Amino acid sequence: MIASLMGLLMRYLYLFPLNVNYSFLLHAHSHVAMLGWAYLMIYVLIVRFYLPKEKREKPIYNQLFWITEFAVIGMMISFPIQGYALFSIVFSTMHILLSYVFCWQVWKDSFEDKTSDHKLLLTAVLFMVFSTFGVWCLGPAVSMLGKQSAFYQIAIQFFLHFQFNGWFLFAVLALFLKQFEDKIDKKAFKIFFILLIVATFLTVAFPVSWYLENNLLSWINTVGVVLQLAAFVYFYKMLKPQIVWFKVNLDSTTKMVYGLALCSLFLKICIQLLVLIPNLGEVSHQIRSFIIGFIHLTTLGVITGFLFGVLIQNKLLSYQSYLLRTGIKCFILGYIATEVLLFLQGGFLYFGKGALLGYYGWVFGTSILIVVGLSLITVSIIKTKNTYFQ
Repeated sequence: MIASLMGLLMRYLYLFPLNVNYSFLLHAHSHVAMLGWAYLMIYVLIVRFYLPKEKREKPIYNQLFWITEFAVIGMMISFPIQGYALFSIVFSTMHILLSYVFCWQVWKDSFEDKTSDHKLLLTAVLFMVFSTFGVWCLGPAVSMLGKQSAFYQIAIQFFLHFQFNGWFLFAVLALFLKQFEDKIDKKAFKIFFILLIVATFLTVAFPVSWYLENNLLSWINTVGVVLQLAAFVYFYKMLKPQIVWFKVNLDSTTKMVYGLALCSLFLKICIQLLVLIPNLGEVSHQIRSFIIGFIHLTTLGVITGFLFGVLIQNKLLSYQSYLLRTGIKCFILGYIATEVLLFLQGGFLYFGKGALLGYYGWVFGTSILIVVGLSLITVSIIKTKNTYFQ
C-alpha cells in the first residue's frame, strides 16, 4: 500500500508539480515494492509452506524477518530524502546480506524435500543470490567508468532481470504449484523446468543489447524467448489434467486473482515475442510508458496475482471479508485500467500520434483505484482477529 501511495504521488507530480525529487521517489517506490512487498511476502510463504514445523519455529526466521523489515523501512525513509547516497546504500546492502542469510537457512532446512515445486523454489533461491552479483558490480562500474557507462547499466539490468524473471517468478510459480500437491506430471514438469531455466539465462541478452551493439545478442534472446514459450506450453500440459479438480476447490475471489496472474503471465510472454520484431525491440526501452507497463504487468499482475491467490486459497486472507473482496476488485480494476492506458499511450507515441488526450489525468485517476483497493485489503486484515501464523 505504501509503495502504491508513492506511485500515486509520482503520477500526481505530472499534474501538479511539487518540490519533490521525482528520481528519489522512484527509487523509494521500486525498493519498497520489490523488497518490502514481494520479497517479504515470499519470505513468509516459503517459511510457512516449505519448512517443517520444528524448523520454521526456529527463532532465526522471526528475528531475520524483523531485521529485514527494519532495512526496508530504512530504504523507505532514506531514498526519498537523498536518493542513492550513504544511508540508502547502507540499508540496501544490509538487505542483500540478510537475504543471503535467509537463502542459506532455507536451503539448509528444506533441502531434503524432493517434490517438483520444491525444485522450483531452490532454483528461485539460487537466482536470488545470482542476481545480486549485478549489485556488487555497481561500485566498480561507477569508479572505473561512471554511471553513464554500459557496464553500470548492464549491471543494473542483470540484477533486475534475475530478480524478476528468476527469483520472484520461480518463487511464485513454486508456491502456486505447491497447491497441486503431488498431482503434477513429473515428465512434463522436468521439461518445463529445464526450458524455463535456460530461457531465463538467455533472455538477459535483450536488456544487455540496449547498451552493447551485437547481432549475436538478438539471436540469443530470440532462442530464449522461443524456449520460454515452449516452457509454458509444457506448463499448461502439466496442469491441464488437474485444472477441473483445482477450480472446484476455489472460491470466486481466488479464481479471480489466479486468473489475473495467469492472464498477465500469458501477456508477458506475448510481449516478449512481439519485441523480437526488430523495430519494436528497438523502441521498447525508449518509450517510458511501455517500460512501466511491462514492469507493472510482471509485478502487479504476475507476482502479486499469484501471491494474493496463495494467501486467499489458504485462508491467510479471509475471502469471506466484504472489505477484502471489494479491495481485490478495486485493485484489479485499477491495474487493468492503468495497463491499458500505459500501453495505449506507448502505442500513440510509437505511431507518432503524440500524447493521449488527458493521459496524465486518466492514469492518475485509475491509479487511485489501486491505492483504494490495497487500503481496503489492509483494513480487512487489521479487522480480522484470527492469528494466521501460529
